Amino acid sequence: MSKTAIVYWSQTENTKKMAELIADGAKSAGAEVDLFEVGSTTPDNVSEYDLIALGCPSMGAEVLEEGEFQPFYDKLREKLTGKKVALFGSYGWGDGQWMRDWQSDVVAAGANLYNGEGFIVNYDPTDGETENCKNFGSGFASF
Repeated sequence: MSKTAIVYWSQTENTKKMAELIADGAKSAGAEVDLFEVGSTTPDNVSEYDLIALGCPSMGAEVLEEGEFQPFYDKLREKLTGKKVALFGSYGWGDGQWMRDWQSDVVAAGANLYNGEGFIVNYDPTDGETENCKNFGSGFASF
């Protein structure tokens, strides 16, 4: 089974919960998973994985978090050609434009985007969204 890195940034714990549930789903599908808060790893380390899941909530005017996550992603982006990548994150306003922009950028970088789109949850993953997160992780493990 593929080695999977899940890297996230979370301010309110919503995206962190998503990351943990996605990791649980991937592990249940037999994947070897390493879960990283964005500040605890490097783009060079993450680029060594077979599967890379990136999670960041919508911030400000529907952009990625600019202090830690965006600089990390900018450095990782040049290493994504041919990589299998999944995107996820939570939002509290807007209509998901940050994810559509991010999806386009990942594809433009040459990555193979899981499901052809990112996975978003409004605020906190609860009820059916908990299972959706796990299913996203188990599906990605087989990508």
